[in-house]
Amino acid sequence: MITVIIGPSGCGKTSFLKCLNRMVELYEDAKITGKIFINNEDILHSNDDVANIRKKMGLLAQRPYPLPMNIYNNVAYGLKISGRKNKAMLYKRVEHYLRIVGLWEEVKDRLKEPASRLSIGQQQRLCLARGLAVDPNIILADEPTSALDPLSSQIIEQKFIELKKNYTIIIVTHNLQQAKRIADYVLVMNQGEISEEGTASELFKTGLIQRMEKIFT
Repeated sequence: MITVIIGPSGCGKTSFLKCLNRMVELYEDAKITGKIFINNEDILHSNDDVANIRKKMGLLAQRPYPLPMNIYNNVAYGLKISGRKNKAMLYKRVEHYLRIVGLWEEVKDRLKEPASRLSIGQQQRLCLARGLAVDPNIILADEPTSALDPLSSQIIEQKFIELKKNYTIIIVTHNLQQAKRIADYVLVMNQGEISEEGTASELFKTGLIQRMEKIFT
C-alpha cells in the first residue's frame, strides 16, 4: 500500500519520516515523546538495535545521493553490509535490484562508471535500488520526484506502484496531482498534526485538492 502525506511546508512531514526510521535522534536538540508502533512494536522504545530499525526502512531523499563509487558498488554496498559476500551472487543480486527499478538495461555496460555520471533521474532510481538491497519492510520517500524531470518522475511513480505489492510505502509530496495518481491512503498534516486522513478515493471525492490548494497558498 502507498500512503501519501501532504501538507504545507514546515508542518512536520519530513520530521515524521525521520521519527519512523529514528534519524531524528541525530539532532542533538530533538525531543521525542509518544510511541510509534510498527508490527506491534514501539520502535521508539525498542530493545532492537537502532541500525536494525533503520535497515527495515529504506529512505529515498528529495535529491539523490549516490555513494562516491561506481554504479555497481552503489548497490553491492547494501548487499555486502547485509552479509552477502559471494561475488557471483552479488552480481546476480545487483542485476536483480537494478532490474526492479528499471535501470539495468540503461547501465549494464557501464557498471564500473562513477554513479555521479548518471542523470538525476537515473541516480534516484539507483538510490532506490540501493535501499531495496538491504531488504527493508518499509520504503520512506521524502518528495522523491521534486528534483526530477516529468519523464523521470513518471518512471519513479510507476516503480512505486509496482513495489507496493511487496512493500509498505510512505511518500511525502507537495504534488497534489501525484498524490491523486499513486496514493491508496492519504494523511493531511498541518501545524504538526494530522488534520485529515482516509483512503485516497474517499478524500479526493470530497474536494481535498481544493482544500489543500487554499492551505498551500
